Amino acid sequence: MPKVQAAILGATGMVGQRFIQLLRGHPWFEVTTLVGSERSAGRTYGEACRWVIDSEFPEELRHAPVQGIDTPIDAPLVFSALPSQVAGPVEERLAAEGHIVCSNASSHRMAPDVPILIPEVNPDHLALLEVQRDRRGWDGAIVTNPNCTSTPITMAFRPLLDAFGISKAIAVSMQSLSGAGYPGVASYDATDNVIPFIGGEEPKVETEPLKMLGTLRDGQIVPASFVISAHCNRVPVLEGHTICLSVALERPASTEEVIASLRGFQALPQKLNLPTAPLQPLIVRDEPDRPQPRRDRGIGWDMPTVVGRVRPCPIFDYRLVVMAHNTIRGAAGGSILNAELMLQQGYISYTSDE
Repeated sequence: MPKVQAAILGATGMVGQRFIQLLRGHPWFEVTTLVGSERSAGRTYGEACRWVIDSEFPEELRHAPVQGIDTPIDAPLVFSALPSQVAGPVEERLAAEGHIVCSNASSHRMAPDVPILIPEVNPDHLALLEVQRDRRGWDGAIVTNPNCTSTPITMAFRPLLDAFGISKAIAVSMQSLSGAGYPGVASYDATDNVIPFIGGEEPKVETEPLKMLGTLRDGQIVPASFVISAHCNRVPVLEGHTICLSVALERPASTEEVIASLRGFQALPQKLNLPTAPLQPLIVRDEPDRPQPRRDRGIGWDMPTVVGRVRPCPIFDYRLVVMAHNTIRGAAGGSILNAELMLQQGYISYTSDE
């Protein structure tokens, strides 16, 4: 079968670079269009891009042109790494033109007709795309990633909610520097420091999981009914967000039962053997001091959520620690997995005008 042509918006930024890294040699998708800012447009990718991630520069794209944001795109699939302040109208225009837009921005996440998708958590929410197209008159569609901190939290909540129910939770994040993009947090602020504020982050962590864990009913999502209290912190770690969770369950469960529900979690991407899907979406560590970003990054090509320190909580029922790679599972890799599921389920065509 031919590969689906894909465009990358914001191709010179950190998440755009992750898209290029992860799509090299992909069995289903190929990058054919690079889109950048006014500063980058009209230059080659080698001229416009300061490569900052941990892989070799893609030499096959060194002389590829970088298009402006308003230049027509032929590729049916668009991976958007645009910042939220500019993503909204650009992504809407492309969806109206017939493209499938996989967005990393927060611009559309809480729109009632736009799914926030984690394929292991809520693949049924893709049915909302028909509502979106009917309501907006689009041939294309927008599907969003969750916030990169919401991703591992929601992954861990899915089996717990299904097995025992959840009534409330507290999330304390320790978010890596790469979550702020490049150049990100000034070194004077980040070194030897913890910054206990990330603008706009806590409301996302408190609302996005509830939408993803909600029920699609009569063309709309009824959010999950539990509450989340979030504290979000920036820490001097390069890659990988770590979150300490305390969870109150609706039904009694032993520690062994809680761990078994996490460890045994399998979902649709694993059953379909999607190319980017990890073999085990949740990896439970038994060591008392894990997960750790430096030691647990790289497991399963950075796509699983790593869980550890599952133990009783004296205030709620259980507490645990989760960690995931924020620019891979929480950004570019998550979007690619979304696109794989959409292709498999017939939401993506090989040309944008089919």
